[in-house]
Amino acid sequence: MSKFLDRFRYFKQKGETFADGHGQVLDTNRDWEDGYRQRWQHDKVVRSTHGVNCTGSCSWKIFVKNGLVTWEMQQTDYPRTRPDMPNHEPRGCPRGASYSWYLYSANRLKYPLMRKRLMKMWREAKVQHSDPVDAWASIIEDADKAKSFKQARGRGGFVRSSWKEVNELIAASNVYTVKTYGPDRVAGFSPIPAMSMVSYASGARYLSLIGGTCLSFYDWYCDLPPASPQTWGEQTDVPESADWYNSSYIIAWGSNVPQTRTPDAHFFTEVRYKGTKTVAVTPDYAEIAKLCDLWLAPKQGTDAAMAMAMGHVMLREFHLDKPSQYFTDYVRRYTDMPMLVMLEERDGYYAAGRTLRAADLVDALGQENNPEWKTVAYNSDGELVAPNGSIGFRWGEKGKWNLEQRNGTTGEETELRLSMLGSQDEIAEVGFPYFGGEGSEHFNKVELKNVLMHKLPVKRLQLADGSSALVTTVYDLTMANYGLERGLGDENCATGYDDVKAYTPAWAEQITGVPRAQIVHIAREFAENADKTHGRSMIIVGAGLNHWYHLDMNYRGLINMLIFCGCVGQSGGGWAHYVGQEKLRPQTGWQPLAFALDWQRPARHMNSTSYFYNHSSQWRYETVTAQELLSPMADKSRYSGHLIDFNVRAERMGWLPSAPQLGTNPLRIAEAAKQAGMSPVDYTVKSLKDGSIRFAAEQPENGKNHPRNLFIWRSNLLGSSGKGHEYMLKYLLGTENGIQGKDLGKQGGVKPEEVEWKDNGLDGKLDLVVTLDFRLSSTCLYSDIVLPTATWYEKDDMNTSDMHPFIHPLSAAVDPAWESKSDWEIYKDIAKTFSEVCVGHLGKETDVVTLPIQHDSAAELAQPLDVKDWKKGECDLIPGVTAPHIIPVERDYPATYERFTSIGPLMEKIGNGGKGIAWNTQSEMDLLRKLNYTKADGPAKGQPMLNTAIDAAEMILTLAPETNGHVAVKAWAALSEFTGRDHTHLATNKEEEKIRFRDIQAQPRKIISSPTWSGLEDEHVSYNAGYTNVHELIPWRTLSGRQSLYQDHQWMRDFGESLLVYRPPIDTRSVKAVMGAKSNGNPEKALNFLTPHQKWGIHSTYSDNLLMLTLSRGGPIVWMSETDAKDLGIEDNDWIEVFNSNGALTARAVVSQRVPAGMTMMYHAQERIVNLPGSEITEQRGGIHNSVTRITPKPTHMIGGYAQLAYGFNYYGTVGSNRDEFVVVRKMKNINWLDGEGNDQVQESVK
Repeated sequence: MSKFLDRFRYFKQKGETFADGHGQVLDTNRDWEDGYRQRWQHDKVVRSTHGVNCTGSCSWKIFVKNGLVTWEMQQTDYPRTRPDMPNHEPRGCPRGASYSWYLYSANRLKYPLMRKRLMKMWREAKVQHSDPVDAWASIIEDADKAKSFKQARGRGGFVRSSWKEVNELIAASNVYTVKTYGPDRVAGFSPIPAMSMVSYASGARYLSLIGGTCLSFYDWYCDLPPASPQTWGEQTDVPESADWYNSSYIIAWGSNVPQTRTPDAHFFTEVRYKGTKTVAVTPDYAEIAKLCDLWLAPKQGTDAAMAMAMGHVMLREFHLDKPSQYFTDYVRRYTDMPMLVMLEERDGYYAAGRTLRAADLVDALGQENNPEWKTVAYNSDGELVAPNGSIGFRWGEKGKWNLEQRNGTTGEETELRLSMLGSQDEIAEVGFPYFGGEGSEHFNKVELKNVLMHKLPVKRLQLADGSSALVTTVYDLTMANYGLERGLGDENCATGYDDVKAYTPAWAEQITGVPRAQIVHIAREFAENADKTHGRSMIIVGAGLNHWYHLDMNYRGLINMLIFCGCVGQSGGGWAHYVGQEKLRPQTGWQPLAFALDWQRPARHMNSTSYFYNHSSQWRYETVTAQELLSPMADKSRYSGHLIDFNVRAERMGWLPSAPQLGTNPLRIAEAAKQAGMSPVDYTVKSLKDGSIRFAAEQPENGKNHPRNLFIWRSNLLGSSGKGHEYMLKYLLGTENGIQGKDLGKQGGVKPEEVEWKDNGLDGKLDLVVTLDFRLSSTCLYSDIVLPTATWYEKDDMNTSDMHPFIHPLSAAVDPAWESKSDWEIYKDIAKTFSEVCVGHLGKETDVVTLPIQHDSAAELAQPLDVKDWKKGECDLIPGVTAPHIIPVERDYPATYERFTSIGPLMEKIGNGGKGIAWNTQSEMDLLRKLNYTKADGPAKGQPMLNTAIDAAEMILTLAPETNGHVAVKAWAALSEFTGRDHTHLATNKEEEKIRFRDIQAQPRKIISSPTWSGLEDEHVSYNAGYTNVHELIPWRTLSGRQSLYQDHQWMRDFGESLLVYRPPIDTRSVKAVMGAKSNGNPEKALNFLTPHQKWGIHSTYSDNLLMLTLSRGGPIVWMSETDAKDLGIEDNDWIEVFNSNGALTARAVVSQRVPAGMTMMYHAQERIVNLPGSEITEQRGGIHNSVTRITPKPTHMIGGYAQLAYGFNYYGTVGSNRDEFVVVRKMKNINWLDGEGNDQVQESVK
């Protein structure tokens, strides 16, 4: 720096001037610049990204100096887009730019940690028992010992251990559990493999090899939109963000793009320069509203009402009054609107039944293969036809599973008729359920009859059994359901938008608060744009709609709008659902690695929502009943019992998975079957029928039917996603909790029929909780063993997203710091120790696995017409038809390590595939032998090796059609056999392309088009979901092969959701019992509790990052309206308490005019490790956002064995919704920080 005196002479320095005096040459000491030069010097730059489930998947430069990461910066070398599109960069956000802080912070986990009490007992047991398994048994079989360390969970007390010690304890616990109770009692939770797919596969591969249970995540996070499987037979497929630029009208509905999709937001702003109109729909004034031309603010939770009103306008103006030829052709060809539905007779009226099938008609319309799964329509000549494309054509025959407009019997071209109007035999009065008059006092209602009668044109048909039936089309049902008058004198249909009748704009105004004129205006503009551009209208949607109990109604409302306007499958149009980083693009190459399908099939999977609902005993506190959810037209006698009863019924009918699966150790069944002279399958069937073996879910608290060991990695389950947090603390962990309510035994309520009730629930079910993380998260605090993992700059892995078409690497820019290891190395070491420890306890064993009926398999045709329960005597127990598949799997436990580190022979014997298609992988295995080398000896001799994470990445890249052009061509050829159309042209230009790990380290690489996705990776079109369905005539994987507006399963009809309806938020009944019960003298008020995604973190990651804490308020905060704050005497930054029967949390209040009255927002996810005082309600440390939530599953999400309504891992199942929850809010009186050894109270004065 300049000398001291120079500072005073700085402005008097003289020197030669230039540029007319605007510049001056000075002789100044510039040594001060060296500080900056040294700060930004680096030895190398390495490409990596962040595995944080943000959907960004941004490429970053990682700068390294002297073996340390010094900073990161955004990469700008993405492959260029076509000339008419903006490039992808800049991509990144402040959160990602702060990640390097973690590597060397105090928050970093440096060594393996173990709870002190457990370590002491373990070391003492090792002295007394030479066998580690016996040592573990001596601890866990001693109730007092087990209780002592379980009660310490969450209270600190960790001490440093060694890798050898923790691996031995973990392996011993796993071996003991597998041997004593069964491998399905060992489980693992890790979310979103796309964000670091090798790291996910590490733990999942280990668990799958030993027969453990891999828990789902997409449904548990409530990122899964059930409306997508219901409508398209697809988990989720959406446009990349670049396709926003191709749109000419965008509604951002419940998606806060600039805050939660920061790297992609530039496309949203750039498209506005083209003249694209943008509309924001959010209940609060969110950041997205600032980027839009118009902001609509419906009451939270009422979105389906507004969507139906918009659909009413679209159908009236563009389908009835002045029909759009484009819209008409679209819905005729690509939706189930022409399909016929049979009407069922009721007391004085009819109700819509199931769709008519070829099997219902005389001679089955000439269909011999799967006639009960082939939908029927009238053609323009008035003939009944079974058109190509329905799911019956997918299985059992070739060449007709396509959307060509052909008669499936004759092959002749045919045009389907949309409506019976004008050719009807009669007009029938049909009842439709109405729920708009229901709900709690917190939401507006419009009182109408709960069954609305509509007049429909129908035709009468003779059926194969000699009876007759009235039929109408899905189109006609839809028109009536939306309340559209078509000249039939229907008094429940509207004659204008001002009529307050179901689903009109005037009706929606009363429900949502949005002026009817705005609803009409936006609906008209949206449809008009789609008509002129042939579908370039788009809806960007997210968690704002998807986290409600009736989330599928919200989403089907938006999806119907898009279908009415022909937007799905058109570039620049469609449904853009963005929540978690769900798109694991090289999925089919990854699955064999992750679930050890190269060695044994199938793997054990479980849907987490049902799992945690059961085992954290949240069902014991259930206040919602199936009876109140049913349609007013349903036979309620068929739907008795508790919500968990429906889950149990779904498990035994083969609809949902179960874990643990059976009430006995599945390793013992084969031996018992042998002694009985039966096969394991026959023995299991017999035992289930006679009751000697029961499903574990029927007796969840008998001490043997619950999980014992839980691995958590790449996740903050207890600090971020764990709905029903306090129940988990009590029933899974056995530690201090803040539950305020009483269970059904004490408060009364509907107890289960299928599930055995015990007056005292079982606490502390988990014997061992092991967490892998790079930082000390809330989950770590509640674990027994914490293993330090490598950060995203210290390991090799891969990352993809639905937001762009590239595949990115995570790269080891530096070695893992301290004693941390990559996930792959950690689980490899555990597998090695397990293989050693299990000798003498486990050898080659036969494991009996139950597998639910799977979507995208021929088994999805198992239950075509009615719901029948074998346990009630309604049918026989037939595995894979009326019950789960029962599959013996051979396991070689001492060979676990050898199998973990090599690619098994099944890839050559059976091959690979995904989503119902399969192909040979011999040439890929030959290549992997050259790339990875082979095992020289042992059980895996001659097999390709998987020693390192890069070996694992090469396996994924080599086997996946998205990264290996040769495989892509084979995959498209396999699909072509089903459709009878050649699709290989979509990949032949990339046939010689093979993406390797070192390729993506050099530059992001665009993936190759694959038939396992519904869009194209093409130089001429941005990725858009449904594109191949529309343009290649590949059917959607649904009953009709088309987009499904009508859900005809018996449960869907009886729960009133066969067609779209508005259903208000449910009443969780969680505030009345605690309101005023523990008063502190301050006013209390019940408010709706929402948890949107935050600005200063990605889920819980970065929420403890000093840079992000500095930019935000730091610590837990809850937003509320000025109106509610005034009523409660709360000022901005006051400490408040938020509580209900589920638990309590403490936070600072953020009082803002952008929040409407009646709701609060606690941005997800703020942990309980930063700036958190005690709770006045619980007298414990304040909770987290999930302390006031509890899961309530929805029965219609349990359906299976029925075309698109069939189970798949993370595809369909119960979801963890939470936004219907209400809380009591009040100002805190005394702030207790629970400091000091004696928890000395530090009081803070509160205004």
